[in-house]
Amino acid sequence: MADESLTKRAQAGDEQDLLRRIRGGDRDRFAELISRYEDRVLRIVGRRVPAARVEEIVHDVFVRAYFGLAQFSGDVPFDHWLAGIAVRTCYDFWRDRTREEVPVSTLTDDHHRWIEQALGAQSDDEWRSQVSRWEAKEVLEWALSRLSPENRAVLTLVHLDGHSVREAAQLLGWTVVTVKVRAHRARHALRKILSGNL
Repeated sequence: MADESLTKRAQAGDEQDLLRRIRGGDRDRFAELISRYEDRVLRIVGRRVPAARVEEIVHDVFVRAYFGLAQFSGDVPFDHWLAGIAVRTCYDFWRDRTREEVPVSTLTDDHHRWIEQALGAQSDDEWRSQVSRWEAKEVLEWALSRLSPENRAVLTLVHLDGHSVREAAQLLGWTVVTVKVRAHRARHALRKILSGNL
């Protein structure tokens, strides 16, 4: 346990030194940060934007991080700060994107049956077991594409990724109250989308 603590402190010190050098003008060292955190950013972005856009959004995340380094205070771990940038960049992607309407006719009979089952589910366990099916993923993506960017962001963080309200607020840069209100509205909007298109 003591060895693990020493390792974490050494890594944090190494990271602080790296950040100090980058801020001091050694721009080439930023590639080291990208190398350290690229997989984490890819996982965050990959769950939130279409696969064809992941690489572009990951690039945007690191560009924003580079230009935002002067604002990084060190009050939170760097990886948490970077995760917040990644989440907000995905949110901005959906906010700036013109909505592509996906017609209800593209949903198969299996999708419609899944919607009916999901709406009738009485517990979180039933809901989670239904979500594991591939049809659920397709239906969910279709329904999420119809939500506002704010509702999509909070629903993804709190209900799909399992973050607490406080964590979601930190990642989005919102207040806890805003996240709670948005989460409630997002659930209601998603249910309305699903039930209104059966």
